[in-house]
Amino acid sequence: MTDRLHHAPSLKAHISLVLTALIAVMMAVTAVVWMRETRNAIHEEVEAATRVAEQWLNVLIPETLADGPQARERLMHHLEAVGRIRANRLEVFDSLGGRLYLSPDSPYKAGRFAPDGFTRWVEPTVAPRNLPAGELTIVLTPDTSRAVLDAWDKLTAALGWAVALLMLIWLATRFAINRALSPVAEIHSALERSAQGRFDLRLPEYPTRELALLARSYNRLADSLDQSLAENARLEHDQALAHAVQLRLEQERRLIARELHDELGQGITAVRAIAGAIIQRSTDQPGLNGSAQAILAMTGQMQEGVHTILQRLRTSTGDDGLHVEEAIRSYCELWARHHGDIEIQCTIEPLAQAVSDAVGLTILRMVQESLTNVVRHARASRVEVRLGLRDGDIEIEIIDNGCGLGENPGPGRYGLMGMRERVAELHGRLELCRPPQGGLCVRARLPHPLHTEQG
Repeated sequence: MTDRLHHAPSLKAHISLVLTALIAVMMAVTAVVWMRETRNAIHEEVEAATRVAEQWLNVLIPETLADGPQARERLMHHLEAVGRIRANRLEVFDSLGGRLYLSPDSPYKAGRFAPDGFTRWVEPTVAPRNLPAGELTIVLTPDTSRAVLDAWDKLTAALGWAVALLMLIWLATRFAINRALSPVAEIHSALERSAQGRFDLRLPEYPTRELALLARSYNRLADSLDQSLAENARLEHDQALAHAVQLRLEQERRLIARELHDELGQGITAVRAIAGAIIQRSTDQPGLNGSAQAILAMTGQMQEGVHTILQRLRTSTGDDGLHVEEAIRSYCELWARHHGDIEIQCTIEPLAQAVSDAVGLTILRMVQESLTNVVRHARASRVEVRLGLRDGDIEIEIIDNGCGLGENPGPGRYGLMGMRERVAELHGRLELCRPPQGGLCVRARLPHPLHTEQG
């Protein structure tokens, strides 16, 4: 894909080529119109010159033939003296069709002719004139080659200037497009940083309306993503703080339990032993014996109360473990508020027992990473989070209707790698599969250890 983008023509080249081609077409149309007008102009010029020459000959022939026997010689003398009559070739034929005279070629741009293709485009059709002069016939043939050659010289000069102008327009257009599209590189850099998860860069207000709209849209997107990252960071911080507080409370409870067991419990036991000894030795003293029995009964009640307190401090309850169900439900609600364009459905079944911190944190991190991938890569419109018990194991599933991983996900999937490592540390299994309706399903199975306290 990168190679295709590298070799693909740029937008600047496309626009420059389109403008250059448009100007070239306009020049070609102008050249065709010019050649048509040139053809008409040459026709008018040659036709006018031919009529003038024909009128001169119509005057010369009668005057010369009136000279009698020397008429023919005088006529030939006049014709040879004139040579070519402007843009016309002059020929004299006798009564048998033999050519007696042919005017010389024009010295103007002698030896040069326009190309045949150009000549066919612009050369007009002008019929020759046959003028009788007694026994002679004078043929006046219009010659358009010099006028066509002049038109060709003008066209080549104009084409040279046109090519130079075309190159100048192309360079000027490319320069203008470069200036107009110069912000594209900055926008590309910002998008690259965003793809790496960094949303700290903001684009300026560009003078071009389209680029300004693009910059505003990117800035709004970056603000939203930056806010989402901040919310995630605060959520993780709150969870870490709650976990630390929970650990501290557990430590305090253990400490209190040990103190009650070691200090108060032993003291009560000692008092009970003394009271028992007094009872045995005071059978003949009813008052003392009754007091000792009262002390023994009271210490028994105290011992039971201490035992009850120790059970409450030591016994695992639903409050002792990590409430992963509530944590996932709260995170899904927070995620849904920041990604309203993606429908999320959270299905959480009770796990019956509170899970350990390691298991709960692994489940929560898996949900966070999977939902982040849905936003960044999946292009999904719906995602479902499921948590429950399957065959005694904890099963967590995140299913979306996006584009999936493709045939070859390729390297660089560090989020998936981290999930695999977390699940493997707990002796669980992680699966990636494609649901029948498309998208991606991330499923993990984890053992369900009981959250027990050692003490």
